[in-house]
Amino acid sequence: MNAPTVSRKEGPLPIGVGSALLAALLFGVSTPFAKLLLGNVSPVLLAALFYLGSGVGLSFLYLVRRRRTKAEAPIARKDIPWLAAASFFGGILGPVLLMIGLSTTTASSASLLLNMESVFTVALAWFIFRENFDRRIAIGMVFILAGGVLLSFHGSKGTTLSSGSIAVVAACLCWGIDNNFTQKVSASDPVQIAAIKGIAAGSANLVIAVLLGATLPPIISIAASMLVGFFCYGISLVMFVFALRRVGTARTSAYFSLAPFIGATVSIFLLREFPRASLLFAALFMGTGVWLHLTERHSHEHIHEAITHSHRHVHDEHHQHEHDGDIDQAEPHSHEHTHGAITHTHPHYPDIHHRHPH
Repeated sequence: MNAPTVSRKEGPLPIGVGSALLAALLFGVSTPFAKLLLGNVSPVLLAALFYLGSGVGLSFLYLVRRRRTKAEAPIARKDIPWLAAASFFGGILGPVLLMIGLSTTTASSASLLLNMESVFTVALAWFIFRENFDRRIAIGMVFILAGGVLLSFHGSKGTTLSSGSIAVVAACLCWGIDNNFTQKVSASDPVQIAAIKGIAAGSANLVIAVLLGATLPPIISIAASMLVGFFCYGISLVMFVFALRRVGTARTSAYFSLAPFIGATVSIFLLREFPRASLLFAALFMGTGVWLHLTERHSHEHIHEAITHSHRHVHDEHHQHEHDGDIDQAEPHSHEHTHGAITHTHPHYPDIHHRHPH
């Protein structure tokens, strides 16, 4: 039996783009706040407090919200291996490798090397996980990455292929793997996912801080650090996961790459730091790259194979199914449902329903 064929007009820019940009904004402003807090807290301990603030705050938010609504699907058993692997690579192995690298390489070299996270994320998404991209998206990503390199370059002697540099690059690879693995579970509750990752990363960094001899700062510094962590790491990660669900890994990573530029811009006003000429050139490159992404129009006839899964949804053209009597009819809602095979044409991104070959 042939699948039904339907079509729809081109819709507005998806909310996933806004989520990715909000994630970048929140994470970007964490940099100037971190500079203010570093006077009382060691760097590794500060990272631990940021992540713990994220994990603890989101865990509380998840429990409160879960009692009031169940619109989001909880993490399924099949998602646990992906989430565990993402938490291991991004929350444990990545920070450890970064600390090893920073111990033997310069900060300026490390800041340049950290741009490799986006490179690895996009490369893995495109060439290993087969996420669709075209020439426009590829060129836009090059512009965004070029802006990131300009922003992090401080006129040092450059990077060298030392063991420390290799460790930093390996940390970036871990975070690239983390981002792609997290996309695999992004249909589940973003708050629950981000809470688990926050607890994992916070615990790992706390152990590292203790082993390095860090001492606890005043309680006001702990509270301030965890509060910044909740918003700038926790809510940011929730928005990041939601964007993964809606626009895919590579595009989310591209928008999130704006975070350093946002941080540098906020620092001008918050810390009265004099803007470097590189900031203006970075803005030009990144703005061009984002414009290329925002004006993307990808539309063609494509086939949705039959699939059964669970996630937050409303009854749009992708979700035409019957309900059992015990399912809450209010929308949006989440429950296990089956998509029948369908063929149609409309603008789309590589979200959880559009991972088809081209």
